[in-house]
Amino acid sequence: MLPKKRGAGEAELGKLQKKAKPEEEASLVVGKQHSSVMASDGSASEMEIDEDLHSRQLAVYGRETMRRLFGARVLICGLQGLGAEIAKNVILAGVKAVTLHDTGNVELWDLSAQFYLTQSDVGKNRALACLDKLKELNVAVDVSTHVTELTTDFLANFQVVVCTDVSLAKAIEYDDFCRAQNPPIAFIKTDIKGLFGSVFCDFGPEFTVVDVDGEEPHTGIIASISNDSPALVTCVDDERLEFDDGDLVVFGEVHGMTQLNDGKPRLVKNCRPYSFYLDEDTSGFGAYEKGGIVTQVKQPKVLKFKPLKEALKEPGEFLLTDFAKFDRPPLLHLAFQALDAFVAEMGRYPAPVDESDAQKLIELTKALNEKSGQNKLDSIDESLLKLFSSGSRACLNPMAAMFGGIVGQEVVKACSGKFHPLFQFLYFDSVESLPSEPLTAEDVKPLFSRYDAQISVFGYKMQQKLEEAKVFVVGAGALGCEFLKNLALMGVSCGQKGKLTLTDDDVIEKSNLSRQFLFRDWNIGQAKSTCAAAAAIVINSDLKAEALQNRVSSETETVFDDQFWENLDLVVNALDNVNARLYVDSRCVYFQKPLLESGTLGTKCNTQMVIPNATENYGASRDPPEKQAPMCTVHSFPHNIDHCLTWARSEFEGLLEKTPAEANSFLSKPEEYKAAMRSAGDAQARELLERVVEVLIDERCNSFEDCVLWARKRFEDYFVNRVKQLTFTFPEDATTSSGSPFWSAPKRFPKALEFTSSDPAYLSFIAAASILRAETYGIAAPDWATNAKKLAEVVDQIKLPDFVPKQGVKIETDEKATTMNSGSFDDESIIDQLINKLEEGAKTLAPGFHMNPIQFEKDNDTNYHMDLIAGLANMRARNYSVPEVDKLKAKFIAGRIIPAIATTTAMATGLVCLELYKVLANHKVEKYRNTFANLALPLFSMAEPVPPKSFKHGDMTWSIWDRWVIAGDLTLKELLAWFQEKGLSAYSISCGQSLLYNNIFPRHKDRMDKKVLDLARDIAKLEIPPNRRHFDLVVACEDEEGEDLDVPLISICFR
Repeated sequence: MLPKKRGAGEAELGKLQKKAKPEEEASLVVGKQHSSVMASDGSASEMEIDEDLHSRQLAVYGRETMRRLFGARVLICGLQGLGAEIAKNVILAGVKAVTLHDTGNVELWDLSAQFYLTQSDVGKNRALACLDKLKELNVAVDVSTHVTELTTDFLANFQVVVCTDVSLAKAIEYDDFCRAQNPPIAFIKTDIKGLFGSVFCDFGPEFTVVDVDGEEPHTGIIASISNDSPALVTCVDDERLEFDDGDLVVFGEVHGMTQLNDGKPRLVKNCRPYSFYLDEDTSGFGAYEKGGIVTQVKQPKVLKFKPLKEALKEPGEFLLTDFAKFDRPPLLHLAFQALDAFVAEMGRYPAPVDESDAQKLIELTKALNEKSGQNKLDSIDESLLKLFSSGSRACLNPMAAMFGGIVGQEVVKACSGKFHPLFQFLYFDSVESLPSEPLTAEDVKPLFSRYDAQISVFGYKMQQKLEEAKVFVVGAGALGCEFLKNLALMGVSCGQKGKLTLTDDDVIEKSNLSRQFLFRDWNIGQAKSTCAAAAAIVINSDLKAEALQNRVSSETETVFDDQFWENLDLVVNALDNVNARLYVDSRCVYFQKPLLESGTLGTKCNTQMVIPNATENYGASRDPPEKQAPMCTVHSFPHNIDHCLTWARSEFEGLLEKTPAEANSFLSKPEEYKAAMRSAGDAQARELLERVVEVLIDERCNSFEDCVLWARKRFEDYFVNRVKQLTFTFPEDATTSSGSPFWSAPKRFPKALEFTSSDPAYLSFIAAASILRAETYGIAAPDWATNAKKLAEVVDQIKLPDFVPKQGVKIETDEKATTMNSGSFDDESIIDQLINKLEEGAKTLAPGFHMNPIQFEKDNDTNYHMDLIAGLANMRARNYSVPEVDKLKAKFIAGRIIPAIATTTAMATGLVCLELYKVLANHKVEKYRNTFANLALPLFSMAEPVPPKSFKHGDMTWSIWDRWVIAGDLTLKELLAWFQEKGLSAYSISCGQSLLYNNIFPRHKDRMDKKVLDLARDIAKLEIPPNRRHFDLVVACEDEEGEDLDVPLISICFR
């Protein structure tokens, strides 16, 4: 059955309140936004993109990539830890079908990394044992198994074949077959061997990448173009240009030099922050007059992959992850081949800490090196090969998580052509995670437990440390789910003395399910932390997890008190906002606890290790704040869709949330409200009163027809009258005080719209605005509210007076202005008049009347919120000739949605958990790694963490990690004397937000003989819990030369 097609207007508004009859569908204004999907053969797929489920993923991939994914069939061979991770990520991405292949049976050894296997599965086929749980991840994906030996004919059923734990001989056979198909089948071979991993990709003789990096095309607003060869193009300094030499660009909306508007891509060179040269002779073109937008054209890239058998001999450049290990990939290229030869000859992997097996692997590696011709290595690092040999049988969870993310993303690339594939080899190791002391055979002896694979690499002592660890995981979203899975498999907090505390104050929403893999649709509405902890305990029943629903903040320090923090071994952040991260960071600094920090944004991720006294803390460096558009630009001079959406969301909140809430403030306590407005007596109070009078008296709605009238008036006000007033005040030929054109770039001269009910977008706006206005009054929307024909009949009966522009209207043009309100000398008089009007009008309200404020919720497609915001933004975009966006794109921007995909999340958490081993091993800082990665490119950048900034005074040195503890119930005079003894002059002392002492205030000298504790209680209203023995002060000091000096936090131990 073909998916239903939609009229253009239907895309504007959300889900119907009730299902329509088929013959009525064409007349509906409101319809659930969906996209039909094309299969890989061009036929229509039966599946539609569920935008509620995949919204965050759509923000990364876009609809076209999702359509391609929905037509793809993927084969995953090998269902140990790595195969399961890849399968999870690919299923969550939403391909058409995944087939799980494995002929082996579950061993206890597998449980170190395979999260969908339990001890009761031992002896069962691996693929069959985890089939049902993988199916649950995404019911739209056809997940099946194949448990007999693979044949090349069977491979022909897939677009992508992923092989884990197969021999090189088999891999070469499969790869050759896949390349020979038309079109070629993408082939990926990947392996985890202890703390070493590899990936090889072959997407065929010629593979087209349609979007290399996934970034939006860069644009610029033109200020001038010269008639030269080459032509100099200068852009306004509103934003820096992001063009690179060799880019292709197209022009549009250029006045005068109209020859550039032909849509032809043109080459740019000599790119500067606000200008570039056009590789074209424009001397014969018309002279540039004004306007114009230049946009980057993204070009497809064709990659020619080598087959595996050829690439093994001539691997080309390896993808480097850590520049400190630039010489490592060529050696690992040989080592993985040598290991394959070892297994082929011996029928087993090398034993852990076995010298003879390690020597055999070394000899095999040396033999391969001798046959490498011009790629022969000058030396072989035998110590590294011994470590490789020792752990080669084990599949470790953090490595599987990391490589599962990387390979999962390569599968998406192969299915869609979106992002640049890995070309062609990646080798990685994390030998720094190993214990500092060499392991013995006794250390790695199997205990016949689920952790034996991990013990074979790290030894039983590290396993004990993991099990007894006391860990705090902050956040149970996408990162939190992956962390909990990893920690449970590693055995963290699974011992008798171990404890994992998890907290998250959020509940599960449908949009979470595409990446927060511990949740299912039946968990929607439940607490994230509770569900995540329960799911993690299913993975490992020994996990000692406590789930809380508290936000970690200054308001919950009675829950997360001193004793709680002091008992922790480490903290894992899994948060999605900077303020929460900064607070947890400050607590970790205060209590000297390691913090493992990470974050994702689409295909990008970063990890940061915060180690007490060894590294800088998270808050030591900040990203620059996002550039905010000036208020006057948003309100009167928008020149891109972001401006229009910012304005639309502001209007939504003002009309439907703030104004009804303000009205309720008056209705609940009228006398107090009126007194407060009179006391304020300013322009802001006047505007608030005007809004309350409007909703309760002047334009109070008593029926749905009243709401339609209000919506029609809003359209006329926003998109007709205001524009006419603006262009009356500033005509198209207006000039500034300096004589230059007022409407010069980036300003765009607007044109008023003319309402017609025959335009589906206009009518959609009326429907959404009417329905939401009615909701604020508690008025039910009738069935005809979403019927185009009937709604149009009601709207067409409305007659509004023609607008007459006014002289002397002030329109703010100052980009530094922070408010659009203009005060007047008679604000107080107007406020009195409005209050009198409000008092009289309130008498006509029904007893107990109140309004229903509407809080913006972006992820509910049935509530019309995004329909209204998209309508507001797109109508405004039409005013200013700005390209419009669909509701989904509007949701991304107005809803400030953070793009997120499962692959990046899995990789980030794997990287962090490799660092967790180092924390418990108490490694030195040079062994830690911070990482920035972008799976789209792909790019990895790993570096040693930055040390903390240090301070020195006399013979004292300190950093942010230090705290000066002073014992005794000191007076202020005694505290100042304590600093003087150290050659410091304390001139300001604060507790919380309150100033206890500053030497510029004479009256503060009267406090000298008072106890500092008493001052804190009296002035700062400090409340100290009974079990706390200290309080903290922030002290500002000068040295002997009068120079300011940052000193540590001061803790006064008063009992």
